[in-house]
Amino acid sequence: MKRDQRTVITLVTVFAALAIPMRLQPAAQNQPQAKTQPPGSTVATANYNFLIGSGLLCNSDDSTACPAVAKAANGNTIEISGAGTLNGRSVTAAGAFTQKTPTEDIVATGVWAATELESFESYGLAPGALQVDYPKLRAFGPFATGLGKMARPMAGMMAGPVAAGGVAVIRIRLLPDAGSPAEAVLQVNCAKGKVPADAQSDGARLTITGGPAFDEQVSGRAIFLLQRPGPNFAWSGK
Repeated sequence: MKRDQRTVITLVTVFAALAIPMRLQPAAQNQPQAKTQPPGSTVATANYNFLIGSGLLCNSDDSTACPAVAKAANGNTIEISGAGTLNGRSVTAAGAFTQKTPTEDIVATGVWAATELESFESYGLAPGALQVDYPKLRAFGPFATGLGKMARPMAGMMAGPVAAGGVAVIRIRLLPDAGSPAEAVLQVNCAKGKVPADAQSDGARLTITGGPAFDEQVSGRAIFLLQRPGPNFAWSGK
């Protein structure tokens, strides 16, 4: 059962991660250029990728990072992982979940898919947070560095994502491996930027329609990645 669940989580996360850049890049290219404004005032039109308890957030040295865990009043917990993209008006996301009793007995497992974005509030940008929190990113892609190759990282950073904090409230559909689908509201919080006093930790909360409310964040990491259009030139490698 655990091996099957890990497989589902991996497949869903990989699918979402591969789909996000393809969906976002045309949107960024087709949109008219907006006037320069403070980050907080552009959240309605900005494009974000986000991760919850999955992908680069997972660290073998920190077992509490993935998946995100939330607890209900009766002691039951729900583990959530996934990835998606949002732009302040709409959301596309998917992931996996596991519901457990206080004694770690599994109640339900399955996948989830976003159906509607209720709201997204940005806490602002956190420049440099990706390199500080996830050192592995320095070794590849736009974050790579090296003597004599300054043009490459500079061009990459211009085009690459920037970490941002915020809270997204998303309507989702739970699709259990057994039983009927259920509607729920997922809240994803990333504690970066100018974080409110009552939102000082990453995590997720989930309220199932007609069911339990997992409204206590236990553990897990989350991040929003602001996407920026790339530069209009190609790096020659010289």
